[in-house]
Amino acid sequence: MFLNKNSLAIAKMAAAVAEDKKAKDTVILNLNKLTLIADYFVITSGDSEPQLKAISNFIMRKLKENKIRLLHYEGKPGTGWILLDYGDVIVHIFSREKRNFYDLEYIWQEAKKIRLLKRKKILKEEK
Repeated sequence: MFLNKNSLAIAKMAAAVAEDKKAKDTVILNLNKLTLIADYFVITSGDSEPQLKAISNFIMRKLKENKIRLLHYEGKPGTGWILLDYGDVIVHIFSREKRNFYDLEYIWQEAKKIRLLKRKKILKEEK
């Protein structure tokens, strides 16, 4: 496991960090009763290649600071899709075009969406 961090807390942390870099339309999907692939998908979007890179780098840095190990990284900003695999949590960072094309929210429409709190509330909960 991830040094006493549960997978929902990791998903929420990744989502909050993405939002700090002005990511758009961030959602967390609860997949734990639907598949063995992961417990949660975090899906978010950026408006440009530099923003996709900034979002992915910031997520990786902040999770590493919290002793959460990245298992696999795939994709590049130029492809419009970056995947960060944290085991039970998989983060998908898309350009708007690729997000609409792959439409993971539709594919996993049976998954429950986790409500995101505003960043200030998340910070208060962590203290």
